Amino acid sequence: MSRFAVFKAVLGPVLRLWFRTRLEGMENIPGSGPVLLAGNHLTFIDSMVLSVVCERQVSFIGKDEYVTGTGLKGRLMAWFFTGSGMVPVDRDGANGGVAALMTGRRILEEGRMFAIYPEGTRSPDGRLYRGRTGVARLTLMTGAPVVPFAVIGTDKLQPGGAGLPRPGRVTVRFGEPMEFSRYEGMDRDRYVLRAVTDSVMAEVLRLSGQEYVDIYATKAKAA
Repeated sequence: MSRFAVFKAVLGPVLRLWFRTRLEGMENIPGSGPVLLAGNHLTFIDSMVLSVVCERQVSFIGKDEYVTGTGLKGRLMAWFFTGSGMVPVDRDGANGGVAALMTGRRILEEGRMFAIYPEGTRSPDGRLYRGRTGVARLTLMTGAPVVPFAVIGTDKLQPGGAGLPRPGRVTVRFGEPMEFSRYEGMDRDRYVLRAVTDSVMAEVLRLSGQEYVDIYATKAKAA
């Protein structure tokens, strides 16, 4: 069995019960081929919830420090995060953004599912912030359809994104696939990249019902 299959078999039932997950629109995820999931990001456990509810394995980027610990605790953490689908990348380095983008491209070109949070970081206040154009670059470079999604309620279970989440209801809502083949070969056009990103974020906004803020979340955090 793969590490992901073991994760789902061992921890999946426990986490589904803990989060009391309610799913909407699961039929919108293609059963095969590359799929780019793009959604909001409220707290640390969002990716864990995605891994639990999706039948196909979902890969996502995480900090390499989560898998480089030593001793028994370090090994257990590494097993948990990689088993859930996390791909470790040094995002703090000078080329962290490029490494994350190329990792996502490789996963999609292998015909797998990759999840991205276009806001680039967790929302500081529960609102939805302006998307960065990595999601547009990935769909235009690979041809993978974008399935927008919204995770609702995780910020109530893990306020501030730290500590063990308390049990409670989480809703995961998937929208219909979006394809952008009309922009093929235009992955370096900044106007196209912005238009594609904004259309994806409009769907995420519709699914999540959040208040929208037209600035980057990193700028809001720094203010």
